Amino acid sequence: MKGLYSALLVPFDEEGNILESGLRQIIRQNIEEQKIDGLYVNGSSGENFLMNTIQKKKVFEIVKDEAGNEIKLIAQVGALDLKEAIELGQYATELGYDALSAVTPFYYPFNFEEIKYYYDAIIEATGNDMIIYSIPALTGVNLSIQQFDELFKNEKVIGIKYTAADFFLLERIRKAFPDKLILSGFDEMLIQAAVSGVDGAIGSTYNINGRRARQIFNLAKEGNIQEAYERQHETNDIIEQVLALGIYPTLKAVLSTKGIEAGSVKRPLAPLDDDSLEKVKELVSKYNL
Repeated sequence: MKGLYSALLVPFDEEGNILESGLRQIIRQNIEEQKIDGLYVNGSSGENFLMNTIQKKKVFEIVKDEAGNEIKLIAQVGALDLKEAIELGQYATELGYDALSAVTPFYYPFNFEEIKYYYDAIIEATGNDMIIYSIPALTGVNLSIQQFDELFKNEKVIGIKYTAADFFLLERIRKAFPDKLILSGFDEMLIQAAVSGVDGAIGSTYNINGRRARQIFNLAKEGNIQEAYERQHETNDIIEQVLALGIYPTLKAVLSTKGIEAGSVKRPLAPLDDDSLEKVKELVSKYNL
Protein backbone atom coordinates (compact mmCIF):
# COMPACT_ATOMS: atom_id res chain seq x y z
CA MET A 1 0.00 0.00 0.00
CA LYS A 2 3.04 2.31 -0.16
CA GLY A 3 3.24 5.03 -2.81
CA LEU A 4 1.54 8.18 -4.06
CA TYR A 5 -2.25 8.36 -4.16
CA SER A 6 -4.47 11.01 -5.73
CA ALA A 7 -7.29 12.14 -3.50
CA LEU A 8 -9.79 11.67 -6.30
CA LEU A 9 -11.89 14.56 -7.54
CA VAL A 10 -15.53 13.89 -8.43
CA PRO A 11 -17.20 15.95 -11.18
CA PHE A 12 -20.79 17.15 -10.74
CA ASP A 13 -23.28 18.86 -13.01
CA GLU A 14 -25.09 22.04 -11.96
CA GLU A 15 -27.76 19.96 -10.22
CA GLY A 16 -25.23 18.10 -8.11
CA ASN A 17 -25.42 14.83 -10.06
CA ILE A 18 -22.25 12.79 -10.65
CA LEU A 19 -20.87 13.02 -14.17
CA GLU A 20 -19.90 9.41 -14.76
CA SER A 21 -18.06 9.95 -18.05
CA GLY A 22 -16.07 12.79 -16.50
CA LEU A 23 -15.20 10.71 -13.45
CA ARG A 24 -13.88 7.96 -15.68
CA GLN A 25 -11.76 10.52 -17.58
CA ILE A 26 -10.27 11.85 -14.32
CA ILE A 27 -9.42 8.31 -13.24
CA ARG A 28 -7.72 7.55 -16.55
CA GLN A 29 -5.61 10.69 -16.56
CA ASN A 30 -4.53 9.97 -12.98
CA ILE A 31 -3.36 6.54 -14.06
CA GLU A 32 -1.98 7.30 -17.51
CA GLU A 33 -0.67 10.87 -17.20
CA GLN A 34 0.03 11.46 -13.53
CA LYS A 35 1.27 7.86 -13.05
CA ILE A 36 -0.09 7.59 -9.53
CA ASP A 37 0.12 4.38 -7.51
CA GLY A 38 -3.44 4.52 -6.26
CA LEU A 39 -6.60 6.49 -5.61
CA TYR A 40 -8.04 7.66 -2.31
CA VAL A 41 -11.75 7.60 -3.06
CA ASN A 42 -14.51 9.66 -1.41
CA GLY A 43 -12.27 11.79 0.74
CA SER A 44 -12.49 15.54 1.26
CA SER A 45 -11.34 16.20 -2.32
CA GLY A 46 -14.20 14.10 -3.62
CA GLU A 47 -16.63 16.38 -1.75
CA ASN A 48 -17.71 13.29 0.13
CA PHE A 49 -19.50 15.08 2.94
CA LEU A 50 -21.78 16.83 0.44
CA MET A 51 -22.96 13.52 -1.04
CA ASN A 52 -25.67 11.12 0.05
CA THR A 53 -25.07 7.40 0.57
CA ILE A 54 -26.32 6.43 -2.91
CA GLN A 55 -23.91 8.86 -4.57
CA LYS A 56 -20.98 7.63 -2.47
CA LYS A 57 -21.70 4.05 -3.50
CA LYS A 58 -21.94 5.08 -7.13
CA VAL A 59 -18.49 6.68 -6.96
CA PHE A 60 -17.02 3.55 -5.38
CA GLU A 61 -18.57 1.42 -8.11
CA ILE A 62 -17.45 3.60 -11.03
CA VAL A 63 -13.89 3.87 -9.73
CA LYS A 64 -13.50 0.13 -9.26
CA ASP A 65 -15.03 -0.57 -12.66
CA GLU A 66 -12.72 1.89 -14.41
CA ALA A 67 -9.49 1.27 -12.50
CA GLY A 68 -9.90 -2.45 -11.97
CA ASN A 69 -6.67 -3.85 -10.54
CA GLU A 70 -4.35 -1.43 -12.34
CA ILE A 71 -3.68 0.55 -9.15
CA LYS A 72 -4.37 0.39 -5.41
CA LEU A 73 -7.73 1.69 -4.21
CA ILE A 74 -8.52 3.05 -0.74
CA ALA A 75 -12.16 3.69 0.14
CA GLN A 76 -12.81 6.51 2.62
CA VAL A 77 -16.02 5.45 4.37
CA GLY A 78 -16.02 7.65 7.47
CA ALA A 79 -19.33 9.22 8.44
CA LEU A 80 -21.02 10.59 11.54
CA ASP A 81 -23.64 7.89 11.10
CA LEU A 82 -21.76 4.72 12.08
CA LYS A 83 -24.38 2.60 10.32
CA GLU A 84 -23.65 4.44 7.07
CA ALA A 85 -19.89 4.04 7.56
CA ILE A 86 -20.33 0.30 8.02
CA GLU A 87 -22.65 0.04 5.02
CA LEU A 88 -20.16 1.89 2.84
CA GLY A 89 -17.27 -0.17 4.18
CA GLN A 90 -19.05 -3.42 3.40
CA TYR A 91 -19.94 -2.18 -0.08
CA ALA A 92 -16.37 -1.10 -0.91
CA THR A 93 -14.98 -4.34 0.50
CA GLU A 94 -17.34 -6.39 -1.65
CA LEU A 95 -16.22 -4.39 -4.69
CA GLY A 96 -12.63 -5.37 -3.95
CA TYR A 97 -11.07 -2.21 -2.53
CA ASP A 98 -7.60 -2.85 -1.13
CA ALA A 99 -8.24 -1.04 2.15
CA LEU A 100 -10.68 1.22 3.92
CA SER A 101 -10.03 4.57 5.51
CA ALA A 102 -12.24 6.55 7.84
CA VAL A 103 -12.00 10.09 9.09
CA THR A 104 -12.12 10.40 12.86
CA PRO A 105 -15.66 11.18 14.10
CA PHE A 106 -16.12 14.95 14.21
CA TYR A 107 -18.44 17.81 15.23
CA TYR A 108 -19.47 16.28 18.55
CA PRO A 109 -16.78 16.09 21.30
CA PHE A 110 -16.21 12.34 21.07
CA ASN A 111 -13.88 10.87 23.69
CA PHE A 112 -11.18 8.41 22.70
CA GLU A 113 -13.12 5.32 23.74
CA GLU A 114 -15.93 6.40 21.41
CA ILE A 115 -13.46 6.97 18.57
CA LYS A 116 -11.89 3.55 19.13
CA TYR A 117 -15.32 1.89 19.19
CA TYR A 118 -16.10 3.54 15.84
CA TYR A 119 -13.02 2.09 14.15
CA ASP A 120 -13.34 -1.32 15.76
CA ALA A 121 -17.01 -1.52 14.68
CA ILE A 122 -16.21 -0.74 11.03
CA ILE A 123 -13.36 -3.25 10.98
CA GLU A 124 -15.41 -5.99 12.64
CA ALA A 125 -18.30 -5.52 10.21
CA THR A 126 -16.13 -5.45 7.07
CA GLY A 127 -13.06 -7.55 7.82
CA ASN A 128 -11.02 -5.12 5.73
CA ASP A 129 -7.82 -3.28 6.61
CA MET A 130 -8.22 0.23 8.00
CA ILE A 131 -6.18 3.41 7.53
CA ILE A 132 -6.97 6.03 10.16
CA TYR A 133 -7.68 9.44 8.58
CA SER A 134 -6.25 12.04 10.96
CA ILE A 135 -6.99 15.62 9.91
CA PRO A 136 -7.19 17.73 13.10
CA ALA A 137 -7.65 21.06 11.31
CA LEU A 138 -11.06 19.94 10.01
CA THR A 139 -12.17 17.52 12.73
CA GLY A 140 -10.74 19.07 15.87
CA VAL A 141 -9.54 15.59 16.89
CA ASN A 142 -5.87 15.48 17.93
CA LEU A 143 -4.82 11.90 18.55
CA SER A 144 -1.78 11.38 20.79
CA ILE A 145 0.90 8.78 20.19
CA GLN A 146 -0.54 6.77 23.08
CA GLN A 147 -3.95 6.81 21.38
CA PHE A 148 -2.44 5.74 18.06
CA ASP A 149 -0.83 2.89 19.98
CA GLU A 150 -4.24 1.84 21.28
CA LEU A 151 -5.74 1.93 17.78
CA PHE A 152 -2.82 -0.05 16.34
CA LYS A 153 -3.50 -2.88 18.77
CA ASN A 154 -6.21 -3.88 16.31
CA GLU A 155 -4.07 -5.68 13.73
CA LYS A 156 -6.44 -4.57 10.98
CA VAL A 157 -5.44 -0.93 11.57
CA ILE A 158 -2.53 -0.91 9.13
CA GLY A 159 -1.68 2.79 9.10
CA ILE A 160 -2.55 6.47 9.06
CA LYS A 161 -3.35 9.14 6.56
CA TYR A 162 -1.52 11.88 8.45
CA THR A 163 -2.80 15.34 7.48
CA ALA A 164 -1.25 17.46 10.21
CA ALA A 165 1.62 19.93 10.49
CA ASP A 166 2.99 18.46 13.72
CA PHE A 167 6.23 16.95 12.47
CA PHE A 168 7.42 16.14 15.98
CA LEU A 169 4.44 13.83 16.41
CA LEU A 170 5.05 12.41 12.94
CA GLU A 171 8.64 11.60 13.87
CA ARG A 172 7.51 9.99 17.14
CA ILE A 173 4.93 7.86 15.31
CA ARG A 174 7.45 6.78 12.68
CA LYS A 175 9.97 5.74 15.33
CA ALA A 176 7.41 3.96 17.52
CA PHE A 177 5.63 2.10 14.69
CA PRO A 178 8.18 1.33 11.96
CA ASP A 179 5.96 -1.38 10.44
CA LYS A 180 2.81 0.73 10.14
CA LEU A 181 1.89 2.54 6.93
CA ILE A 182 2.15 6.35 7.13
CA LEU A 183 0.78 8.36 4.21
CA SER A 184 1.26 12.12 4.34
CA GLY A 185 -1.75 14.28 3.54
CA PHE A 186 -0.25 17.76 3.05
CA ASP A 187 0.82 18.31 -0.57
CA GLU A 188 2.70 21.51 0.31
CA MET A 189 4.87 19.69 2.86
CA LEU A 190 5.66 16.54 0.90
CA ILE A 191 9.44 16.97 1.11
CA GLN A 192 9.34 17.37 4.89
CA ALA A 193 7.14 14.29 5.19
CA ALA A 194 9.39 12.26 2.89
CA VAL A 195 12.46 13.19 4.92
CA SER A 196 10.54 12.18 8.05
CA GLY A 197 10.19 8.68 6.67
CA VAL A 198 6.61 8.41 5.43
CA ASP A 199 5.73 5.53 3.12
CA GLY A 200 3.89 7.66 0.62
CA ALA A 201 1.36 10.44 0.36
CA ILE A 202 -2.22 11.25 -0.58
CA GLY A 203 -2.86 14.55 -2.29
CA SER A 204 -5.65 16.45 -4.00
CA THR A 205 -3.24 18.36 -6.25
CA TYR A 206 -1.81 15.07 -7.51
CA ASN A 207 -4.83 15.01 -9.84
CA ILE A 208 -2.99 17.69 -11.86
CA ASN A 209 0.53 17.66 -10.40
CA GLY A 210 1.29 14.04 -9.66
CA ARG A 211 4.44 13.93 -11.77
CA ARG A 212 6.12 16.71 -9.79
CA ALA A 213 5.01 15.06 -6.54
CA ARG A 214 6.73 11.88 -7.68
CA GLN A 215 9.93 13.80 -8.37
CA ILE A 216 9.85 15.44 -4.93
CA PHE A 217 9.23 12.16 -3.14
CA ASN A 218 11.86 10.17 -5.01
CA LEU A 219 14.52 12.89 -4.79
CA ALA A 220 13.97 13.33 -1.06
CA LYS A 221 14.16 9.58 -0.46
CA GLU A 222 17.40 9.45 -2.47
CA GLY A 223 18.91 12.24 -0.38
CA ASN A 224 18.87 14.86 -3.16
CA ILE A 225 17.36 17.43 -0.83
CA GLN A 226 18.30 20.60 -2.71
CA GLU A 227 16.79 19.36 -5.97
CA ALA A 228 13.73 18.07 -4.12
CA TYR A 229 13.26 21.50 -2.56
CA GLU A 230 13.44 23.13 -5.98
CA ARG A 231 10.55 20.94 -7.13
CA GLN A 232 8.67 21.62 -3.88
CA HIS A 233 9.12 25.39 -4.29
CA GLU A 234 7.62 25.20 -7.77
CA THR A 235 4.83 22.93 -6.53
CA ASN A 236 4.04 25.33 -3.70
CA ASP A 237 3.88 28.24 -6.14
CA ILE A 238 1.15 26.26 -7.90
CA ILE A 239 -0.58 25.29 -4.65
CA GLU A 240 -0.52 28.88 -3.40
CA GLN A 241 -2.41 30.06 -6.47
CA VAL A 242 -4.81 27.10 -6.38
CA LEU A 243 -5.69 27.83 -2.75
CA ALA A 244 -6.17 31.53 -3.47
CA LEU A 245 -8.70 30.75 -6.20
CA GLY A 246 -10.44 27.87 -4.35
CA ILE A 247 -8.91 24.43 -4.36
CA TYR A 248 -11.65 22.14 -5.70
CA PRO A 249 -13.15 24.35 -8.42
CA THR A 250 -9.66 25.34 -9.52
CA LEU A 251 -8.41 21.75 -9.82
CA LYS A 252 -11.50 20.91 -11.85
CA ALA A 253 -10.98 23.97 -14.04
CA VAL A 254 -7.40 22.89 -14.73
CA LEU A 255 -8.65 19.46 -15.80
CA SER A 256 -11.28 21.12 -18.00
CA THR A 257 -8.55 22.99 -19.91
CA LYS A 258 -7.15 19.56 -20.81
CA GLY A 259 -10.44 18.51 -22.38
CA ILE A 260 -11.59 16.47 -19.39
CA GLU A 261 -15.25 16.65 -18.38
CA ALA A 262 -14.39 17.79 -14.85
CA GLY A 263 -17.75 19.43 -14.21
CA SER A 264 -18.39 21.71 -11.28
CA VAL A 265 -18.27 21.59 -7.51
CA LYS A 266 -21.29 20.53 -5.49
CA ARG A 267 -23.29 23.32 -3.90
CA PRO A 268 -23.02 25.12 -1.56
CA LEU A 269 -19.41 25.21 -2.85
CA ALA A 270 -19.17 27.95 -5.47
CA PRO A 271 -17.83 27.62 -9.03
CA LEU A 272 -15.18 30.00 -10.37
CA ASP A 273 -16.12 33.29 -12.01
CA ASP A 274 -14.79 34.36 -15.43
CA ASP A 275 -11.83 36.30 -14.00
CA SER A 276 -10.74 33.28 -11.99
CA LEU A 277 -11.08 31.01 -15.00
CA GLU A 278 -8.68 33.28 -16.91
CA LYS A 279 -6.19 32.98 -14.06
CA VAL A 280 -6.51 29.21 -14.27
CA LYS A 281 -5.55 29.31 -17.95
CA GLU A 282 -2.48 31.37 -17.06
CA LEU A 283 -1.58 28.89 -14.35
CA VAL A 284 -1.85 25.93 -16.71
CA SER A 285 0.28 27.66 -19.34
CA LYS A 286 2.98 28.84 -16.91
CA TYR A 287 3.50 25.49 -15.18
CA ASN A 288 2.60 23.16 -18.05
CA LEU A 289 -0.10 21.44 -16.01
